[in-house]
Parts: sequence; C-alpha cells; structure tokens
Amino acid sequence: MTSSLRDLKVYTTYPHSCSYLEDQEATTLFVDPRQPVDQKLYSKLSVLGFRRSGNHIYRPHCAQCNACVPARIPVAEFAPRRGQSRIWQRNQNLRMARTDEITDDEAFDLYHRYISLRHADGDMYPPEREQYEAFLSSVWDCTNYFRFYDQGKLVAVAVVDKLEDGLSAIYTFFDPDASRRSLGVYAILWQVEQARKMGLDYLYLGYWIRECQKMSYKSDYRPLEVYHNSRWTTLV
Repeated sequence: MTSSLRDLKVYTTYPHSCSYLEDQEATTLFVDPRQPVDQKLYSKLSVLGFRRSGNHIYRPHCAQCNACVPARIPVAEFAPRRGQSRIWQRNQNLRMARTDEITDDEAFDLYHRYISLRHADGDMYPPEREQYEAFLSSVWDCTNYFRFYDQGKLVAVAVVDKLEDGLSAIYTFFDPDASRRSLGVYAILWQVEQARKMGLDYLYLGYWIRECQKMSYKSDYRPLEVYHNSRWTTLV
C-alpha cells in the first residue's frame, strides 16, 4: 500500500455539469483508482482537501471557480449555539449502534425515503441500491456506520470515516418525517462529541459552498476552518 504523496497518481476529468451550482461546469481531480491507498495516505489527502465517494478519492479542480471550499470543525474549540444545544438535548433518548455494513434492507429503506422526499431534485434520485452501496461503502476498514434508533425504529444513519487526525463525515440520511428532531444537525453534533471522546482534532465536513443552500449550512458550526490557498484558516 502507498503512504507517500510523492508516489500518488492522479487524473483530471473532462468538464462536466456541476452538481451544486446551476449553469456551471466542473472539473474533478481523482486519485487513480488503481493506486493503492492506505489510511495514512487517505488522512494526508483529507488534510489537502480531498474527499471520498465510495472507493474514489477526489477534489474539485475547476479552472474558473473556487466555490467548493474544504471545511472542518476543530472539535476542542467548538461551542454549540443555543439552538444546537436544544437539538442535542432533544435527541438524548436515541440509542446508537455501530455497524460495519450498510447493505441491509432497514438502512436502504431509510435512505430511499430520505432521497425521495428530501433530494428528489438531485443527481442521487431516483435512489438505487447499487448506487447507494457503491457511494457509502469503501475498501478501507476505517468506515463506520452509526445508526440511531427511536424506540427500536431506525431514524438516522451517519457514515463516518476515522482518519489519523479526525473523523470525516461522509454522509448522513434520516427519517424525513422526524423533522422536529433536526437529525442532520444532531448527527454533526454527535460526531463532534465522538471525535472529542476519541482524542481527535477535527471533524471534516466536506465542501462548504456559500452560494449553495444545501452546502452553506456548514458555516452554522463555529469555529469552522476552511482550506484556501493551500492552508487551513478560520472562517470569519
């Protein structure tokens, strides 16, 4: 397995439609899928703003746009806002169970409802099992599936990778009928607390995009660090 950035092989895609900004073209930099990557290298790439989707590690590489900004929460400095604290308390009755697989019907049924009702305008609709498993699973043994139950009913799943310096929030899906619980917010707060308990420094949130409502919410968590001009700085 490769742990060195010097040995890394990457390639750039042809321009394609941007998934986040209308009427924009995007270019993506991918780590060669034939390139062996271990957890150490995966962690180094995350520090450089890379992200994973399934077994593919990528980073936006657009010539005319820098809207997609890698973001992470420094967990030791994080202080929840009043509304976030209320959401945290509201969900303390949930039971969490960690699993290594996500191929069961219970999890996929929840994902299917979530995508169908919350993201029917996105490129993951209609939800298909093959795409779901390819997107959320990985070849690395650092991926965890944290399931949250309300009186025996599965209401949320957080897909989380453990890195050397933090946790990476890959994706969360939840019961769209449980809007009062604000489960998406709770999942991030729970991951921040989990990273703190594990002695890790960061929760990586993926890309913060100011102009995209589905991605701009990440600035609700402060302090938030963003990767710009090859260094991490605190978002003002």
